[in-house]
Formats: sequence, C-alpha cells, structure tokens
Amino acid sequence: MNADLKREREQASFDVLKITHMFDGGKAATDRRRYLERVIERDPTDIFSNDDNHYLHRTERHVRATAKHVRLVEICRKLGIGKECGGELCESDDFYFLLDAVADDLPTALHWVMFLPNIKTLCDDEQQAKWLPLCRDWKVIGCYAQTELGHGSNVRALETTATFVPESKGGKKGGSFVIHSPSMTAAKFWPGTLGRTANHAMVIARLIDGEGVDRGIHNFIVPLRSMEDHSLLPGVKTGDIGPKIGYNNMDNGFAYFDNVEIPRRNMAMRFAEVDENGKYSKKHVSAAASKVAYITMMQVRAMIVMGSSKALAMATTINIRYSAVRKQGYNEDGKTEVQVLDYKQQQHRIFPLLAASYCFFFSGRKLWDNLKKIEHKLISKKPVTKVQVADIHATSSALKSFNTMVAADGIEECRKACGGHGFLASSGLPELMCSYLQSPTVEGDNHMLPQQVVKVLLKLVQAVQSGEGVDAYTTCDSYSLVPSLKALFSGQREKCLAVNKTDMKDLPTLLLAFRHRAAMLLINVAKQLNDDVMNGKSMQEAWNYALVAMAKSSKAYSLFLLLRNFMEGIMEEQRSKLLGRAEVSVLGDLARMFALYWMEKDIGDFIHDGYLTAKQASWVAPNVLEFLDAIRPNAVALADARDLSDFRLKSALGRYDGNVYPHILEAAYKDPLNSVDPGPAYDPELKRLITGGVGVYSGTASRL
Repeated sequence: MNADLKREREQASFDVLKITHMFDGGKAATDRRRYLERVIERDPTDIFSNDDNHYLHRTERHVRATAKHVRLVEICRKLGIGKECGGELCESDDFYFLLDAVADDLPTALHWVMFLPNIKTLCDDEQQAKWLPLCRDWKVIGCYAQTELGHGSNVRALETTATFVPESKGGKKGGSFVIHSPSMTAAKFWPGTLGRTANHAMVIARLIDGEGVDRGIHNFIVPLRSMEDHSLLPGVKTGDIGPKIGYNNMDNGFAYFDNVEIPRRNMAMRFAEVDENGKYSKKHVSAAASKVAYITMMQVRAMIVMGSSKALAMATTINIRYSAVRKQGYNEDGKTEVQVLDYKQQQHRIFPLLAASYCFFFSGRKLWDNLKKIEHKLISKKPVTKVQVADIHATSSALKSFNTMVAADGIEECRKACGGHGFLASSGLPELMCSYLQSPTVEGDNHMLPQQVVKVLLKLVQAVQSGEGVDAYTTCDSYSLVPSLKALFSGQREKCLAVNKTDMKDLPTLLLAFRHRAAMLLINVAKQLNDDVMNGKSMQEAWNYALVAMAKSSKAYSLFLLLRNFMEGIMEEQRSKLLGRAEVSVLGDLARMFALYWMEKDIGDFIHDGYLTAKQASWVAPNVLEFLDAIRPNAVALADARDLSDFRLKSALGRYDGNVYPHILEAAYKDPLNSVDPGPAYDPELKRLITGGVGVYSGTASRL
C-alpha cells in the first residue's frame, strides 16, 4: 500500500463503509454485489479479463465481448440467477450487478435496454406470450431500429415503410407487411446491436394500411437473420457502421430493407391494429395502459441519469487517488515534495466533479423511484394525470441533458488533470471518456431536450399567471417553483437574506437562490416568446429565437432539482439511521460545494435581477475555496466509498493500493510493440533508412 494513500485513508472523518452501504441500498446489498463481483473476477475461464483490451483489434474486442455475454448467461444459469423471475434474466437485479462487474461494453446490450421494453409495452398479451420466451432463452436477440441515415430525432420524417399486403394479393396467411427502405437516407443507421449481433429488430416504420393511407409511425418486429445459422434473411442487408470515437465493442449498425415480408401480427398491436383486410384501427386501451408504456420507456432515460453518477465516480476515483500519490514541486522547506491533491487549482478542478457524482446519485435514485411509483399506481388502477406524466418527462429530460454534459466534460477534465499519464490508455480514462461520449446524444440530444423541458414548464407558468390549474401540479417536481413564480408575477422582489459570508453557506438559503433563478429564467423565456409573437414573428420563428434562452432555463431547472434532491436525500439517509452524524456532515460539505461552485460559474444570473447584491455575490468564491479545504482531508475516502474495484476501474493510475508507477511500466511491457527487438519496423523499413538504402544527395554522404 502506498504510504500517502494509507495516510489519506487514516485521516478520514467518517465511516467509508456506511456511505458504500448507502449507495448500494444497505449492507446486504453491498455484500451481494461484492460476491457477484468476485464471481466475475475469479471466473476460471479468464474470459472476463480486461488486461489486454487496449492491444486488441476491434474485431477481437467485439468477439471477446460477445463471449463475455455468453459466459455471463452460463454463470447466471449455473447460479440460478433469474430463476426467481421465471427465467427472465433481464428482470433480475443480480444480472445488472454482474453487468457492472464485467466492466466492459457488451454488444448484446440493446436487447435488454430497448428491445425487451418495447415488446413489454407495445405488444399485446398474445404477442408477448410468443416473443418473450424466445427472448428469455436467447433464441431471439433484438435491437431497436429507429434512427435512419437521414433522420434521427425527427421521428415524423422517418422514411422506412411498412405496407400492408392482404392474403388475396399474395401476402402471407392473414395478411403481411412489406418493410422497405425507399431511399438511401431511409437506411437504418446507428442502432446498437444491429450490425452483427441481433437476429431481430424492433423497426420503426410508416404504416401504410390496406387503403394506401399513411398511418404514421408504428413498431414492427422484423427478423433479420436466421435463428439456425445467423445468416441474413432475404431482402435484409445489415452491417456494422465502422469504428467510432469509442464504444467499439458495440456493433452499431446499418440496415437496408428491400421489400422484406413479415406476418401481419409482427406489428406491435397493443394500441393499434390492422386486421386481415388491411383496416386500421386504434384499440380502446385504457389511458393508464398507454401511460404505463410511456413510463416504462422513460426508465431508459433514468438509467442514463444514474449512469452519469457512476461514470463521474470512476473518473474522480482515478484522479483523486493518483493526485494523492503524484507529487510535484516542493514545500517551503525546499525538500518535501507536494502532493498534487494539495494544490487548490487541482482541487477546484476535481472536487466539484466529486460532489456532482454524489449529487447525481440522489437525483437518479429519486427519478427511478418516482417512475416506479407512477408505474405501480397505473398498474393498480390508481389515478395518474397527464400533468404528472408530462412533469416527470420534463424532469428526466432536464437531468439527462445536464448530467450527461457534466459527466462527459468531467471525465475529460479528470483525464487532463492527471497530466501526461492521463493520456495513457492504461490510465483507464481515455476509454472511459470515449465510451461515455455517446451519452450526450443517445436518447435525446442534449441541445434538443431543453425544448421539451421548457415546453412542459411553460404550462405551469401559464397556470400560475392565470391562477387556474396550479393544484394539478401539487405532486410534481415543478410545483417547487410555484412560490417564486407567484412572487415574480405579483411584483414582489425576492431577495437573498444572507447577511454575511457564513449565511451564504446555508443550504436552504442556497436552494432558494437556485429556485428563484430557475423561475426567473423560465418567465424570461415566456416573455421573450410573447414579445416576439406580438412583434410579428410566427410562433415557430419565435420558438427558434428562444432556443438559447431555453437551454439556460433548462440548465437552471436541472440545478435546482439536483440541489433539492441532494438535500432531501441526505435528510432521508439521516432519518433512516443508515448514516451517522459524521457521514451526514461530509455529505453536507459536498452539497454546499456543488451549490456554491455552480453559483460561482453562473453568478451573473443570480445578480441579474437583484436577487443577490454585489456584496453577497462577493462571498461565493471565497466560500468555494473554504469547502475545498473542508473536503480535502476526506477526498480519498469519499472516492473509496464508491467501492470501485481495480478490476472495474481498469486503471494503472487509480489502483486502490496506489502503486501507480510499477503498474504503468507493467502495462507498457505488455504492449505487443515491445514483443520483439529491435522492433517490428526495423527490418526492412528503419534498416533501409539507416543503412542508406533510400539513397543520398550527391556529395553529402556522412563519414560516420
């Protein structure tokens, strides 16, 4: 154990294991997770080893990652994991513990992330009875094929067609759909698992009914490959789209359909159907059922929000441990080297990201729990309003947009803050960064989602302004904004009540400031839209001009929610007695660090309408520095509390034992480029250059 890391851990003011239990959901959950991690790390086949990942060709990585999935399923069946779910492995919590333990991207991921949820929410009972057992037994491996070469988030512009053909005109018994890509830009492009792994796809296509009427976008289960030998089926052309910045184990693919015929019942028919004669009709399904479908798909976004916390936790753990070991410069005595972690600039770069990783955990957990509560209410036939569903959509959109931006930028900041060694693949940070970079785009582009957030919140603004319909929001996240919205509309001037620098550390005081800022920017968007329309712009044009303001408004709302959820989460853990006073205190320091850091970054918003005075604003930056000091003694312990094993981190810099330099060299020795001497490029290339085999300029030959 490195002496510096040992000392860092000994000076911690709290019980690390208590916070680990908090993240896992209790001691029993921690014990179970650790057991499952050991199963993976000690697997006798050694298939899960990540030691040589950096030196493998992409094809080799893809094949090995597929082998990891196969072995994972084998282990689960051997241990009985998933048996409690009737064999539905993807319904088991243990399965997701194991996925985290594998610490590598699996090409099969879209099967459980998107394909299965679509079947469960959009297919009727008879269809589920057919397809789910095939998925359970891994005979069917699916993906979700929406995005096309020419269109992504603009779903209405998708070109792929599904045209009904009755049995009387050559269709299959009971009628068929013909799936077709009418142009080059209609090719499905980007779906994960599509390229080489999936044998079925949930294809999003325009339904053309028996009367030739375009009924818009619907879902269709399309076989891609034989379930016997995995060969492509007639009319289907799929492949991998090629190397990406990262996430290259995954075979993101393209698919082109040339009049591919599928049975009529391969259309997902829970909410609409086409009968044997080609007649289209909407089904009389309860509003609750359609909301369940929507909420279930929204859970994918909640998983992304939770993933932002995990990704930042990995990056900050690597950086903090390395910064405690790495030394640069000397103390005043001129003899003792200074730990990089002692430099205020390093702390200012990393500690706010550490705080964010904790903060994001509480909001991710709350979002997931709220979605599950709504889902349970709907299944139990308890009332859930459209307002409530729209509001949680706004919450998930806001958090997805902001969290993934911070996490992606934060991982790169952690890499840069490791200096030159952070540029090494063996640091673990480049692959973490490159694999995570998909997150700001997937499931809603971060620059598009703020529109959806603000569109929902503007209805609350209208309700507050008119005084009608506000009660519909009482159980919603956005209802927390109502006091500030009312004050702003009534002409009352909300002001920060802090009278000194100490007051500006008070969490309730800080939360009120973030609430005011969120409400103020939201009203500004509403006013800008109204003014532009009154001055002759169309609503579409006015909306376009307001997009920049909407992005700011969505960010402000996200930060308000994040801070509120952080504070509430700490109080809940305190009430549960899971955490003691010391743990609550250090979490409070992180919450204050998070709030003050983002207030300092956006200080102009807080003083814009006089909420903060110039004097109050001047206290923010010094308080940030104070909390850097407060967090410093606990930094390594706070990173340790995430309980990320060396196997999962895959980092020479972030090892638990702190023995950084031997492991950097060990990784270098493993490079295949070092396997022969004088090196694979010497003969014939370098040899020819050095020995004059490329010729010389006349009269300039050296005399060595």
